[in-house]
Amino acid sequence: MTDRVYPAAKPATTTNGNGVTTANPSFPATKAQLYGASRPTYRPQPHHRRTRRRCCCTFFFYLLLILLILLLLIGLTGTAFYLIYRPHRPTFTVTSLKLSYLNLTSSSSLNSKFNVNITAKNPNKAITFVYQPTSVQILSNEIDVGKTTIPSFKHGKKNTTLLKASILNKGEPLETDAATELKKNMKSKNGLPLKVKLDTKVKAKLGKLKTPNVRIRVSCDGIRVHVPTGKKPVAVTASTSKVKCEVDVRFKIWKWTV
Repeated sequence: MTDRVYPAAKPATTTNGNGVTTANPSFPATKAQLYGASRPTYRPQPHHRRTRRRCCCTFFFYLLLILLILLLLIGLTGTAFYLIYRPHRPTFTVTSLKLSYLNLTSSSSLNSKFNVNITAKNPNKAITFVYQPTSVQILSNEIDVGKTTIPSFKHGKKNTTLLKASILNKGEPLETDAATELKKNMKSKNGLPLKVKLDTKVKAKLGKLKTPNVRIRVSCDGIRVHVPTGKKPVAVTASTSKVKCEVDVRFKIWKWTV
């Protein structure tokens, strides 16, 4: 029995009036027939911007994570240090202030002499303070009436140190408004209001560990004294029973100190 061979399907053809035969297009039409076989194939391009953004986001995420971990470690270290050593700021007290004389000349020049004793206490059991030279200033309503500097000193553990300062001004010029206000306050029945201000740098030592020098300011307010009068004025002791001293740590940020 022989195999039958079937002819392949012939494409549909059309004969026009001139006897020309053409092949009819297949139905339905292919994409090449619709859009043209010469149209280039579309190939998507890689998204470089998205990749860069992902890298930046990943970098900042890990940077933030590292910063948070560092802050956590610093916080834990500080807490442990505080719980172990219980650090406290030093305290200051004006124990005595004597005014020998204070007068103003006709040219608004100031002459004055003060003797001040200040008690500094270190309440810490394991921390020693080392002070740089300290500026001692006496103010009356923010008017400078005396200023000097005391040398550096070491403040041992659980130690009380007496600081003595002798302040002498001769012919210190004052502005007219300041001189007028000072004259008025000198005649007050309640006495001349004074404030003692200390500015210095201090370093803390804990065993072999040393901190950088830190600026501190001590402000002692609430002092009143009657100005000596007469041809031979006698030194007057100020009232210091209501004196309060505040210790403020000051940080320098570029050109400003806060």
